[in-house]
Amino acid sequence: MNDEFTLYKLVGGDETFQLLVDIFYDRIERDPLLRPMFPTNLEPGKRRQYLFLTQFFGGPARYNEQRGHPRLRLRHSPFPIDEAARSRWLEHMLAAIDETGIDEPMRSVMRNYFDRASAMLVNRAGPAGTEELRQR
Repeated sequence: MNDEFTLYKLVGGDETFQLLVDIFYDRIERDPLLRPMFPTNLEPGKRRQYLFLTQFFGGPARYNEQRGHPRLRLRHSPFPIDEAARSRWLEHMLAAIDETGIDEPMRSVMRNYFDRASAMLVNRAGPAGTEELRQR
């Protein structure tokens, strides 16, 4: 895609990505498995995810300007992410894409990215122990 036809622009730019992040985090807020993995204040994470997603899908490079290289595996390594957590996270993100109303073919591009990226972040073989979560 060139600058005129980035996925970011095709789906509606900042407004669409903000809605996607808001819907996703609303779902996280209510999730008994994932909520304990997130800090009490979700706003900083929402902002970082918004900046990352807009940049990744062809929008302004605000994430890099503010935070440097994304280094997704490194930034997520402190969190106990097993297959159950990954599946639940992906379920919420795919539902948020659908609820946001992103059309094909951009919908499939985004869904495929999140499927691959979430698989890459799994760093535990089994479920995270309660004690491990309490230490976060």
